[in-house]
Amino acid sequence: MEDYIEGALAAGHIRPSTSPAAAGFFFVGKKDGGLQPCIDYRGLNAITVRYPYPLPLVPVALEQLRGVRVFTKLDLQSAYNLVCIRKGDEWKTTFHMTHGHYEYCVMPFGLTNAPAVFQALINGVFQDLLGKGVIAYIDDILVYSASMEYHVHQVREVLTRLQRHHLYVKLEKCKFHRSAVTFLGYVISRQGVEMDVVKVRIL
Repeated sequence: MEDYIEGALAAGHIRPSTSPAAAGFFFVGKKDGGLQPCIDYRGLNAITVRYPYPLPLVPVALEQLRGVRVFTKLDLQSAYNLVCIRKGDEWKTTFHMTHGHYEYCVMPFGLTNAPAVFQALINGVFQDLLGKGVIAYIDDILVYSASMEYHVHQVREVLTRLQRHHLYVKLEKCKFHRSAVTFLGYVISRQGVEMDVVKVRIL
C-alpha cells in the first residue's frame, strides 16, 4: 500500500488532501496476480450526475466480424490515469489511509462516470476506424482484418494513434496477428464468435 502511494505521488496522480470527505481505500486481486487499487466511492457516486455517454453493445459490435481472418487484441495500461480531474473537483476523490488523506489529480477506478468518460475519449481517438477494422470497449481494443497484409497496416495505424494520444498498451496482455483471440468474454476466430468456455463454466 505504501509503495502504491509513493509511486502515485511521484507520478502526480495523487496529492495530499485536506478535504473533509474521504472514502475507504483497499486493494483487490487481478487475474494476472497483481493488485488493483479500489476506493469505495458509493457515497460520491450516489450524488453524481450521470454522464450519459453510451458504451458499445458488445454482441452488436461483434456482428461485423464475418469474413475476418486476422485479429490483434490490445489492452491499455493505466488508461484512466490519463484523464485529469476537473480543477477544483479533486477534493471529491479523497481517500483516507492510516497515515493521511490523499486526493486524485487523475481519474481513478470506481467513479460512476469513469467508464463513459474514457469511452468518449477512446472513441475520439478511433472515430473514423470504429466498425472499419477496430472495436474499442473502454480500454480493450480489437483490430480485425480480412488479410495479414492489410492487418499489419491497421495495427500500425492503431498503435500510432495511441502513441500520439499518450495511450500505451500492456504488452504482456496483448495478442498480435492471431487467427483466434478471446475478447470481452468471447472467443473470436475465422469460424465465427462463441462464448468463452472458461467463462461459461464459471457461470
